[in-house]
Amino acid sequence: MLSEAQIAIIKATAPVVGAHARDITEHFYPLMFSRYPAVKAYFNQTHQQQGSQRQALANALVAYATHIDKLEALGDAVSLIAHKHCSLNILPEHYPIVGECLMEAIGAVLGDAVTPEIADAWGTAYQQLADILIGVEEQIYQNHSERRGGWRGERQFRIREITAESDVIGSFYLEPCDGEQVIDFLPGQYVGLLLTIDGQSVRRNYSLSNAPGKKWLRISVKREDDGLVSGYLHQHARVGDVVTLTAPCGDFVLDTSSSAPRRPLVLVTGGVGITPAMSMLDSCVASGRPIVFVHAAINSSHHAFASHVEQLAAQHDNLRSVVIYEKPLPGDQPDAVGFINTHLLAELLPEDRNVDLYFLGPKPFMACVNQIAGDLQIPAEQRHYEFFGPAAELSVQEAEGAIA
Repeated sequence: MLSEAQIAIIKATAPVVGAHARDITEHFYPLMFSRYPAVKAYFNQTHQQQGSQRQALANALVAYATHIDKLEALGDAVSLIAHKHCSLNILPEHYPIVGECLMEAIGAVLGDAVTPEIADAWGTAYQQLADILIGVEEQIYQNHSERRGGWRGERQFRIREITAESDVIGSFYLEPCDGEQVIDFLPGQYVGLLLTIDGQSVRRNYSLSNAPGKKWLRISVKREDDGLVSGYLHQHARVGDVVTLTAPCGDFVLDTSSSAPRRPLVLVTGGVGITPAMSMLDSCVASGRPIVFVHAAINSSHHAFASHVEQLAAQHDNLRSVVIYEKPLPGDQPDAVGFINTHLLAELLPEDRNVDLYFLGPKPFMACVNQIAGDLQIPAEQRHYEFFGPAAELSVQEAEGAIA
């Protein structure tokens, strides 16, 4: 437990560590991967190359140090990190590895400025955070094992069906190899997928795109040009192949309980961001709750689940579907052309703006939707979003880039 003196040291040195946080993470990851190569499989190397994972860690360091005396302010962030860790099957024995390499990286970057007292304070602070996360993650693992059809750790599934949803997105239906029941997950959650590709162990998170209550789980994956896992799934995966999953995780979920607010639901998605929204839509469309489903895609060749949503809208009067195409193909008939904008979304909302808004897609798209939601005075606590990769900020600059 941090002493008052150690808290004072952390707060006093936080600006210095913050100013060098990116340099620290640049040193940290190569050190850890070199010294403990087995942990490399737990990290998305694409995010490593892009630098987004390193920036996310740098931001987390600064946030933790800044709020060291009021950790309750980090509640949502702790939950987000814990769910990501559980999807990767991070265990208590991994934390000393990170702590050792992180402290060494801080010392290497800051040099003689790191006195024994400062090193001791930061070491204790890291252990405090590790203990918090380990406790939260243990509760998540326990909840997984106690859920109907649940499990702890890793479980093998077999691909029972592969379906093309668009020219770039394919769905993979996964059933438990043991023949037992499928876990009762929450709409919007994701699973961790573990594969061995060319002798390399890799892990990726994919949103579940089906509603709970099926005999299978479904992930819908976009084929990325340089995507190691997405490329493997689209080009090499076959019906009957066995894959390994971790149990569904994530806080970006739709509350379908009887006590949930009955506000109108607005689902706004771009590209492959449609996947968790499909789980949400299929879970609640029959409830009678007013739903507006807005999807933005390049054109019909990139538009996944188009016929399914159209069919649901024809069957349920409470669902309104709106399609936006950036570059329509001949014969395409979207409801709007170009990009989502304030006027378009405003026309779809009730006058009091009292809705639950869920949005997901590329980061500039989400920044744009978040800015529009703010302009339309949708309360911040009624806006919900998730990042496919490392958490980041939704900046105004990116929003402007998405609109331009």
